[in-house]
Amino acid sequence: MSDVKQSSELFELAKDAMNKAYVPYSRFHVGAAILTAGGKIYSGCNVENAAYPEGTCAEAGAIASMVLGGDTLIKDIYVIGKGEELVTPCGGCRQKIREFSSVDTMIHICGAEGVRKSLTMNELLPFSFGPENLE
Repeated sequence: MSDVKQSSELFELAKDAMNKAYVPYSRFHVGAAILTAGGKIYSGCNVENAAYPEGTCAEAGAIASMVLGGDTLIKDIYVIGKGEELVTPCGGCRQKIREFSSVDTMIHICGAEGVRKSLTMNELLPFSFGPENLE
């Protein structure tokens, strides 16, 4: 599969996930899609509950699905939300993405029109703390 086709597929999966988000309290829809180093694809959406803000972020849902699927290395992650501003991963999700990233992992921040900005893990979370810090 070409990189362009794969990028388009991941964007569409993230967008579809965003549209399925369960957000009755914030009404702020977010979706995420992950491409693993092994070529598998996973997605997730944000899910809120009545004990707001104790919900689950889209990135966390996609990562949980990835781990359940037996994968642990993110090659690319696409994150999409509505609005004019960049919808970047929250601090907790940046750390979750970091846990399953390499120096080559790319984070693509999307809007309705497509990818707005692409960042490396080090650009998204500089001087991060990761598994190697515990060795």
